[in-house]
Amino acid sequence: MEPEVQRVRNAFLSGRSRPLRFRLQQLEALRRMVLEREKDILAAIASDLCKSEFNAYSQEVVTILGEIDLVLEKLPEWVTAEPAKKNLLTMLDEAYVQPEPLGVVLIIGAWNYPLVLTIQPLIGAIAAGNAVILKPSELSENTAKILAKLLPQYLDKDLYVVVNGGVEETTELLKQRFDYILYTGSTAVGKIVMTAAAKHLTPVTLELGGKSPCYIDKDCDLDVACRRITWGKYLNCGQTCIAPDYVLCEPSLQNQIVQKIKETVKEFYGENVKESPDYERIINLRHFKRILSLLKGQKIAFGGETDEATRYIAPTVLTDVDPETKVMQEEIFGPILPIVPVKNADEAIKFINEREKPLAIYVFSNNNKLIKRMIDSTSSGGVTVNDVIMHFMLSSLPFGGVGSSGMGAYHGKYSFDTFSHQRPCLLKTLKREGANKLRYPPNSQSKVDWTKFFLLKRFSKGKFGLLLLAFLGIVAAVLVKAGYY
Repeated sequence: MEPEVQRVRNAFLSGRSRPLRFRLQQLEALRRMVLEREKDILAAIASDLCKSEFNAYSQEVVTILGEIDLVLEKLPEWVTAEPAKKNLLTMLDEAYVQPEPLGVVLIIGAWNYPLVLTIQPLIGAIAAGNAVILKPSELSENTAKILAKLLPQYLDKDLYVVVNGGVEETTELLKQRFDYILYTGSTAVGKIVMTAAAKHLTPVTLELGGKSPCYIDKDCDLDVACRRITWGKYLNCGQTCIAPDYVLCEPSLQNQIVQKIKETVKEFYGENVKESPDYERIINLRHFKRILSLLKGQKIAFGGETDEATRYIAPTVLTDVDPETKVMQEEIFGPILPIVPVKNADEAIKFINEREKPLAIYVFSNNNKLIKRMIDSTSSGGVTVNDVIMHFMLSSLPFGGVGSSGMGAYHGKYSFDTFSHQRPCLLKTLKREGANKLRYPPNSQSKVDWTKFFLLKRFSKGKFGLLLLAFLGIVAAVLVKAGYY
């Protein structure tokens, strides 16, 4: 792996990834790849996750195209240096913040949305002017292969490289020095990635997961709430990092929620869910068996049917779930929805805060005061109120975790910022040396007093404030020139 990483680093050091025009050309080429090879990409995703072309397009391709279009429009603005505020001592100098690329970035993708969770961060890395080594998940084998085949046909072969393989290859990659690592996956592997990165002091963004709670208040439209929860929970067969992991509600709501979700499942997927083209399968047998183990000893309100040969697990709801059981100790990442009864919102808040910070929190209520209290009294990567998952779709919102659900964020401008170093620049002349007497030895009380004035004094932004600032600058210059220190 070392020669491969060095080859990419040499390409970055050549400087060709930095010009704005080059970045735009690469992003346009990436967009062309998605459009021209759409059928191949959709077929690969379908093979990995038993996903219909309609679902693959709406869940992955649309997001990628939207992100590229946004970056193509906004990138000229994002790369522009931003002027910095100055004080009296620097009022005649030039000060600005210039975004610059970090260098060689490693992106480790995930299998559950193998296109969007690999290519979306790549878009941000290219936009910021970096070179990239892309490591798709080996579990979504067909998508990994098609990316390795297509990307070199459209992008610069030396700057953007796909490395395929399993644990061994990823382990070797992590031994190399990168300038940034973005990883999407489990908390357990996230710790391994962070440990490896620490050896080189490499900064990381970790997009992990966790158990995202969904609180349903008695003051809400249950029909609408259950439709949206059903969609978000069983989307991609529950294999979504921000899927509602479990429901918290008052005991009196439990049976109603079960019935309404059951009716919605029938509406979405028909009488025979197994035959629905809109219902996916578990990625592999290991995950299938892991999810089945979570059902042991649980009260199944509906669902629970399985077929190992096709890795099918029916949409399932569990009721009266004991918080100490296995299903409540790990992220489910499958089509099982536990309902945990709580007395009220205060108990729900306490329940959430006693556990690791989740990637998302969902609240369904018409009570604005309760909604605000739920948001203010908890912590999570993101929040969506009266819906689920949709905050992921808004590029103007950062997407990322907090605590054990991750660190850092990306999407839209936040991706550009994640893969950029905000470089402070102060440009002075070799003239006006007299003003520097304030900071040169020997020191004195008079110098300290003037320094405090120049550095700590604040003025209003009105005309009077600006005039006073200009006047004081002139006075200071005269005093310095006269040597009154």
